Amino acid sequence: MKTKMKLLLLVVVPLVLIPLMGTVAAATITTVENQTGTSSTGSLDRVGIAIAAALAIGLPGLGAGIAISSAGSAAISALAEKPETFFRSFLIVALAEALAIYGLIMGILLWLQL
Repeated sequence: MKTKMKLLLLVVVPLVLIPLMGTVAAATITTVENQTGTSSTGSLDRVGIAIAAALAIGLPGLGAGIAISSAGSAAISALAEKPETFFRSFLIVALAEALAIYGLIMGILLWLQL
């Protein structure tokens, strides 16, 4: 039961909610754009870009969270046994966190295309 709940929270819920959030954002932008009367790309293009931006932020964030949880616990264990491994442990956790930052940058770049 516990494994099924983790699978539901880590995989199924983000894969359903992130594209839904992108679609809602695209619909909101399209509605505002129709009220102002400016349109640079088609409606479906904007929906696709919004979904891509949501996925570009959500999936690397999810992957970075999983990587940091496993690498962080291993780093703390290694640090407790050998204090001289601090820099290596810190570097591994920082590289895992950089994955989420790269995803955020790509999401922002895609969002600027809307």
